[in-house]
Formats: sequence, C-alpha cells, structure tokens
Amino acid sequence: MSLAFASKPALPAVDYVARARELGPLIADAASRTEAARELTDEVVAALHEAGLFRLLMPGWLNGGEAKPSTFIEVIETIAQADASTAWCLCQMDVCSLSSVYLDRDAAREVFAPERSALAWGNTPHARAVRAPGGYRVSGEWDFGSGCHHATWLGGHCPVLDEHGNPILDEDGRPAERTVLFPKNTTRITDVWRVIGLRGTGSDRYALDGVFVPEKYAITTLTRWPDAPRRDMTAPYCFGGSSLYAAGFGAVALGNARGTFDLFLKLAGGKTARGMANSLAESALTQVAVAEADTVLASARTYLVQTLREIEAASDEGGLSMNQRMKIRAAGTFAIRQATKVVDRLYEMSGTTAIFEGSPFERRFRDAHTVSQHLQGRLSHFETVGKHLLGMAYEPRFV
Repeated sequence: MSLAFASKPALPAVDYVARARELGPLIADAASRTEAARELTDEVVAALHEAGLFRLLMPGWLNGGEAKPSTFIEVIETIAQADASTAWCLCQMDVCSLSSVYLDRDAAREVFAPERSALAWGNTPHARAVRAPGGYRVSGEWDFGSGCHHATWLGGHCPVLDEHGNPILDEDGRPAERTVLFPKNTTRITDVWRVIGLRGTGSDRYALDGVFVPEKYAITTLTRWPDAPRRDMTAPYCFGGSSLYAAGFGAVALGNARGTFDLFLKLAGGKTARGMANSLAESALTQVAVAEADTVLASARTYLVQTLREIEAASDEGGLSMNQRMKIRAAGTFAIRQATKVVDRLYEMSGTTAIFEGSPFERRFRDAHTVSQHLQGRLSHFETVGKHLLGMAYEPRFV
C-alpha cells in the first residue's frame, strides 16, 4: 500500500551522529551502573533527551528530526560503541515514536510533545482490545518492554474483539489489529528481566486489566502502513517498523562489536599471555584476527548503510517494495550474525582477561549473544530472503 508524499520545507540540518559521538564518554562511563540498575541511568536518559535522540524519527512539527534511516542507524551504532543496552533502548523507542505520524495531531501532541516524553512497547500473544463506545477495553501482559522504566507512555499490540470475544474484521476482511497507547501510570510493571545480556534495557513485563483506551490513541500495526494522503511523508515513514528494527538492531550489534574491537586493540599492545615472550600485538595470529575483524565489521556496516541509502534515494514515490524490504532484512540479519562472530573471536583471543565479571569484554560478549538471540538475528530470515530471490512461495512475516 503506497504512502502519499508532499513537498515541505527542509528541516534545519542537525548532525545527530556528532551529537551521539559527544555522548559516548558519558554513556560508556555509566555502562556498568546501567547494567547493575537494569535500566538506563537518569543522567544518560537526560543526555539523550537533551541531544534530541529520542526525537530522531519524529516529524518536525513535534520538534523531531525526521532523520533518514541511514542516519538513524549511524546514531544507534555510535551509541552502541559506548553501551549496547543504551543503544537498544534508543533504537526500540525511536521506532516506537513513528506512531506519532499515525495519530491525530492533537493526540500525538499529548503523547510526544512534552520535553521528556518517550514511548516504549513490548509484545505478547495474549492481549485483547474489546470494542467499547469511543475506544477499547484493553487487557494483556506484554513482555520485552525495553525502556519501559523511563518511558512516559507505553503501547501494546492487540487483536480487536467484540463484546462476545469474537474477532472484528477490518475493511480488507482480515482480523482487525491495533496498537494502543496508554500512559505508563495506568499499567503494572513486573520485574522479570533477569537475563545474561542487555541487562540495562530493563525490558520488563507490563500489564493492563480492562483499561479503557480512547480510539484516538489506537493505530494500525507499524508493519501495515495505511494510506496517509494528508501527511507530509518523508524518508523514515515509508520504511515501516519491521525494516527499521531490522536495520537498527543490526546497528546495535555492529556498534557493540566495534566497541569490543577497540577494547581488544588496547589490550593487545599491553598484554603478554602466560608462557609467551611477546605481546599479543606482536603475534601473527593476533594481526590476522584484527585485520579480518576490522574488514568484516566494515563490510557488514557498508552493506547495511549503503542498502538504506540506495533505498532512500529510490523511495520518493511511496512505500517500499518487497524487494527493498528483503534487502534490508538481509543486511540487518547479516550485520548481527557477522558482528557476533567478531565478538566471539576477540573474546577468545583476550584469554582470561575477558572472563571476569564486570570486565567490559565480558559484558560485551553477553550483550552480543543477547542481540543474536533476538528475532532480528534469526538464521531463518535468510531462508525467507532466499525463497524470495528464487521466486518461491513464502509467508512474508517480519519483512
């Protein structure tokens, strides 16, 4: 379904990547405290807000950046070089903020206009939105609510049912689905985020029990964009949630791996392994590993960024084609899987230095393997892409 685009004045140029780079030392310094608290620290949240990074993908009329997807992932990668949990939350919540375009403007201002506003959401197979006059009675528990502790609003995806529990059909004859938004203070958050990596994301469970959500806070799912002829649709909004998550979480993996690479370079020059006469840096095995790691990360990054830039240049007339979505899916999955391999190799070569709890090597290793376990890193995505390239039938999910 195509989106309608309208010409509009260009927004003032803001170098969001430079802003992200400036925050690197603060975020890196807070990384151990972020992990221990299992949520972003107040100082990191404040700095992200002040830099406008939670508004990166919002429209200009909400003081947003309307950044291109290629800029978005460069920001996420830069933040991940400092701390993967911070980058993960920022990625998740920036993509959530695209919902601002599909709300009526008055409702969008209520949710997003306040200076410290931010939206988070998770997922569940067991939610429901029961039709009621003027809106929905919503019940459910949502897991993986990354960033929910410093969000001001939360969201939940739900099938729409009638008062008897029967599915309601949309205009296209398919079961109706909505993503509903609600103030965080209407929910109950449960501490369940006890995991090996990305601990600082605070991706806890939150629940509603029959809470009324007005129609104005309900949107169609971000993977099925509606026509929006009255909107000024620019680059971020034609990509859709699935493609931006695929690219964004690929950038988290790349940034975390690059951060591991930088740590290893410092270690290699100063460490002489037990029983060895020379430093790690003087070993031919280390030299080969470093060169290959740098090349793998650079190539995966170039593939991801260039894919997005090419699609941005070709997407001025509407939504993305399935070919374009498949390219993004392949590039994002490839980035995650290659980045994980690089972290594994550098962790191994770091020896016992990397195994101690609290070591940045140890944290980055755990973070890498938590990113790789996510839906976005599934090897089966390549099966889907392969079927598409071969012209075979497939279920176009998560693309």
